[in-house]
Amino acid sequence: MKKRPASEIVGIVMVSFVVVLAIVGLFWTPYDVNAMDYTLKNSAPSFSHPFGTDNFGRDILSRVMQGASSSFVIATLTVAIGAVVGTVIGALTGYFGGAADAVLMRVNDALAAFPGVLIALVIIAVMGNGRTNLIIALGIAFIPSFVRVVRGEMLVQKELDYVKNLKLMRAGSLRTVFIDILPNLSTVLRSSILIGFQNAVLSEAGMSYLGLGVTPPDPSLGRMLSEAQSYMIFAPWYAIAPGVMILMLTLGLGFVSHGREEKR
Repeated sequence: MKKRPASEIVGIVMVSFVVVLAIVGLFWTPYDVNAMDYTLKNSAPSFSHPFGTDNFGRDILSRVMQGASSSFVIATLTVAIGAVVGTVIGALTGYFGGAADAVLMRVNDALAAFPGVLIALVIIAVMGNGRTNLIIALGIAFIPSFVRVVRGEMLVQKELDYVKNLKLMRAGSLRTVFIDILPNLSTVLRSSILIGFQNAVLSEAGMSYLGLGVTPPDPSLGRMLSEAQSYMIFAPWYAIAPGVMILMLTLGLGFVSHGREEKR
């Protein structure tokens, strides 16, 4: 068994810290995330408020915990939509080919030519703001990348001897695709999912920063950064906490992905 690269270990620690904070935030926070106390407005970090308070006197630690939970859930569902739909389309078009493959791949290439966030912005503009619409929009935006990866791998796998033997044995096409071939793509899919999750976290933060994601008063790391920009001089802790959470999660995922590539 190969030893884990140092970068992967560092990445696992960083991601684990944010994930634990996010999971705890789903069930418990030190304070009510929307409880306001104007006597503590923009208070510096202290024993009772380790990350300080915001311009409404709300506890930043509590809001960061629930904001991380929100980002984690949205990113997970987003990648799930992109991975499931993209894998099915990529696997079927890559294996069967034909006119359907030609048409779908032209559509996929056209969508892939645009940044995912831009596609999501267009969808949000049509569907409206909100957590559910954000998940759907980002999920659709991530489908083309999974289609391209899975289809490319399927084109290689279907020419291998074990697939040709299955055809000679008259194994069902769908069984061959989803039972015999797809498990062999697990390594590639894991890497794609890690990268997709990293991009989903950044996309969600960016959309919420623009006011197109999680709606107030629910906390979001991206929205907290947006709200904090007016207080950078005399209350920098307002932006530091959510910014560090986003940085740790995305950088940590990058380290994990890079470490896995080194082990291959």
